[in-house]
Amino acid sequence: MEKSKQKRLKARGWRVGSAGSFLGLRPEEAALVEMKVNLSQALRVRREDAGLSQSALAKRLRSSQSRVAKMEAADRTVSIDLLVRGLVMLGATPRDIARALGRETGAAA
Repeated sequence: MEKSKQKRLKARGWRVGSAGSFLGLRPEEAALVEMKVNLSQALRVRREDAGLSQSALAKRLRSSQSRVAKMEAADRTVSIDLLVRGLVMLGATPRDIARALGRETGAAA
């Protein structure tokens, strides 16, 4: 979240924190959530950049459009393995995946 938005929320009496602190996650749990969110965001960006619909990607993965939607939403039922497989299918290199994992989204920290 942008610092200016945090400042406005705090000024109005809201508390600003992370999903990890809100949910009471241990650091290792929060790290896994962060990785999953990063991979799912990378998958969506790569799919859109390739000009593919969720249905088209699902066909390549031998899956369903709803499953791809869950992948892009970092649904708890989606494994990190499936996210990586989707990224590789879209042409991601190990370096691309490492870059995605290294981004900080602030979703779980």
